[in-house]
Amino acid sequence: MRKLGLIGGMSWVSTRRYYEHLNTIVQRRVSPRSSAPLLIESLDFDGLYRIADEDGWKRAADTLTASAKRLVGAGAEGLIVCANSMHRAFRELEEAVDVPIIHIADCVAARMQADGVTNAALIGTRNVMTEGFYRRRLIERGITLLPPDMETVETVDRIIYEELMLGKATKNAERTLKSILTIKEKDGADAIVLACTELEMIVDTDANVLPVYDSTRIHAEAAADWMLGDIGDVKFSESTAT
Repeated sequence: MRKLGLIGGMSWVSTRRYYEHLNTIVQRRVSPRSSAPLLIESLDFDGLYRIADEDGWKRAADTLTASAKRLVGAGAEGLIVCANSMHRAFRELEEAVDVPIIHIADCVAARMQADGVTNAALIGTRNVMTEGFYRRRLIERGITLLPPDMETVETVDRIIYEELMLGKATKNAERTLKSILTIKEKDGADAIVLACTELEMIVDTDANVLPVYDSTRIHAEAAADWMLGDIGDVKFSESTAT
């Protein structure tokens, strides 16, 4: 198996889920005693929390690229970033290292395209729902996304940052997300993209009327495929495609 580097800590809650998903897949597909060959750097999220300006994103990109270099230097043969919003710095990561980096939105888009989904609602943090760095990777695969509703954006962003990233999963948050997904269905969505790695804490992906694409699980499955030598329909960084 190839050795995978995880840039984590954003938040530690989702990084824990990545570790669980990856090892469960490897154990199932290799042997009951097998573990995933991983290198994990858990960053201090306090300095990367709710970035609101370009200077902040520049610091975040510098932090992530330094982490990527350390992981590659320690022997990582490929990388993933265990957070949706931090993929805003993906281009800087591509330029910083010479190993494959698996983009979370590309994995989700490939899965949706394979399933024939062409219309969906994107649910995540404010920057994921409103900025183009994530949305356009789905649109490039022929997936039409509902426009962001700012009331929903603010509600979901607050739940993610003030509850889920602290490890809190309340019944009220579950009810709120269930109501939001119901509204998105009425607005015309054929599927839901959980574009936040903590949202699986309060959304039962198997108990919804609409198909729910959980970015955490899909990203981990694509990373496991890569470790086991089956890259499937994942688009890697340009530096590794040549």
